Amino acid sequence: MWNNKNVLITGGASGIGKLMGELFLKKGANLIIWDIDEVGLDACIQEFKSIGTVRGYVVDLSRLSSIEKAAREVLLDFQRIDVLINNAGIVVGKYFHEHTNEDIAKTMAINANAPMFTTLQFINSMMDHNCGFICNITSSAGLTSNPKMSAYVASKWAATGWSDSLRIEMKKLDKNIHVTTVTPYYINTGMFDGVKSGMVPILDPNKVATKIVRGIENQKIYVSMPWGFHFVRFMQGLLPVKWFDFIVGDVMGIYKSMDEFKGR
Repeated sequence: MWNNKNVLITGGASGIGKLMGELFLKKGANLIIWDIDEVGLDACIQEFKSIGTVRGYVVDLSRLSSIEKAAREVLLDFQRIDVLINNAGIVVGKYFHEHTNEDIAKTMAINANAPMFTTLQFINSMMDHNCGFICNITSSAGLTSNPKMSAYVASKWAATGWSDSLRIEMKKLDKNIHVTTVTPYYINTGMFDGVKSGMVPILDPNKVATKIVRGIENQKIYVSMPWGFHFVRFMQGLLPVKWFDFIVGDVMGIYKSMDEFKGR
């Protein structure tokens, strides 16, 4: 299915981005990695080059000019992108009043704006070929609120809404471009170091990467992990807000999950 297809993953030099990249390489795809960490990117390329074709680009996703420059280079090198995975993200674990203007601006730039700017660089080519896959890694925080990550939640709500709107647009335009929105709970990659997950287990990154790739292959609309998070919006619509807060916050302990957050 993926033999000689061009797969671009943002934030692909570490975490689930790296794991997904390895899976696609082993399936015969050409892997294109965007990452701001030049050292990590070089190490990833050295690790993967024996598996298949891999190319890395140092990209600052908080800057539109960097995205545009990298996109031009990618299209010169590979002509087109068949699979785009908007995976890169950052989190600031503070109460909102403790945020700086820079915290807010950078969180929104990388988590909300960058997926849109990046997709815009490649979607017209996908539409011309009437073929493509776009996968947006948002978060379960794009479905429900949580203390000490308000800017992160705002960015992920934006990304989740945009991603599903894009899916509907492609369907309305009768384009063979499949959009998958991924809304995972906390993943054990170091990004959420210190998180106490309460009743819900922290996700294994290898299982998450495998499930996302399978979801793209099966043209899933949503990939939510754990599976029960598919019902979050149903519960929000069914229950009074105080009841929802009690179940999610007090019983499941999610509203306390960031209390000891450290991050990478």
